[in-house]
Amino acid sequence: MKVLSRLWFVPAVIVVWEIVTRMIGDTDFPPPSAIVLRMQEMWFSGPASRLFLTDDAIANIVPSLQRMFGGWLLAAVIGITVGVVLGRSRVAADYFDPLFEFGRAIPPPLLLPLFLVLFHAGLQMHLATIVFGVIWPVLLNSIDGARAVDRTYTETGVVFGLSRAQRLRVIVIPAASPKIFAGLRLSLSLALILMVISELFGSTDGIGYQLLQAQRGFDTPAVWATIALLGLLGYLANALFVLMEHRVLVWHRQAGRTM
Repeated sequence: MKVLSRLWFVPAVIVVWEIVTRMIGDTDFPPPSAIVLRMQEMWFSGPASRLFLTDDAIANIVPSLQRMFGGWLLAAVIGITVGVVLGRSRVAADYFDPLFEFGRAIPPPLLLPLFLVLFHAGLQMHLATIVFGVIWPVLLNSIDGARAVDRTYTETGVVFGLSRAQRLRVIVIPAASPKIFAGLRLSLSLALILMVISELFGSTDGIGYQLLQAQRGFDTPAVWATIALLGLLGYLANALFVLMEHRVLVWHRQAGRTM
């Protein structure tokens, strides 16, 4: 009920947006009704057997989502694995910390020319851009989470004869999971942004490619429709992730209520 009580603000903003843009009459700022109509024409006017997706939607949205989630999952695996290991070894973390601080300070879009030279225009270039940009929140949060695990838990594991690998799997990773999930959630939004940026350079399909083509063709409603689609995809991805996080970390919330 609380969520529903706040939803009135969204249609209110859309109504005001519609009225103001129609009063201004500027072709660079089309009303929401025109944007929705262009979205429906571009992506959601296909047959019901394909969930109303058009050929353009299948040819561009699907590859973009594959790149986005592929890069995000790859960064998550690397970031969590390396982060948990370094979080349990302060000496190793001290050695690598300057490299991490240097790497995270480099804006990923600046490395696109380098990735184009190394991997040429293709899937590897997109994945390299996304992975480099989104790995840092996952990696650093995993290090902090693993480092903050109470020594009492790990010492109890030693008493019960658990090996180092077993302690990481049974004790360290579950205890560090709240911080790990925080890093994963932040990196998911970054993955969407970097997916679009990477598709603006040397790509022949994808949402970013469609955005560039619409801009070059002075198709303003299509530009706004693509921006609106990206916002919708970002919202849905975040909502699904939050739902998964609540299910996985249900024990953490229950423990917080009992304390």
